[in-house]
Amino acid sequence: MAKPSYFLAKSEPGVYSIDDLERDQRTTWDGVRNPMARQAMRAMKIGDIVLIYHSGGVSAVVGIARVVSEPIDHPGGEKMTLLDLEFVHKLSEPVFLKDVKTSGLFADFNLVRNSRLSTMSVPGAFVSWLKGLRPELKKVL
Repeated sequence: MAKPSYFLAKSEPGVYSIDDLERDQRTTWDGVRNPMARQAMRAMKIGDIVLIYHSGGVSAVVGIARVVSEPIDHPGGEKMTLLDLEFVHKLSEPVFLKDVKTSGLFADFNLVRNSRLSTMSVPGAFVSWLKGLRPELKKVL
């Protein structure tokens, strides 16, 4: 099996949280209309890993999901991409955006550079950094 690629998907916790995904175990990730974010979603393959990020004032990576379906365009013709995600892990403590920024390591990462983007690819260096910060992730990433 090929090594998974990593992505990040944002959601406001009042709309759909990591707790909701943990309860549901699987969900259709939708509502993404931005062309750059849709491009990131279209690059996702079954088995890829998605870091779940709470926006809306929280600004933190809070959990891990796995892509379990190929991305498709909205069947109703809306300019929206959707795919199914499966719950993998909820972080014991969030990794806040302020910590990512103060690390000084990720100035080129869209999370820092273009923070309004809702879905994006994640550099391998960021995944390694997360594993060092949260050792619990060594088992799931």
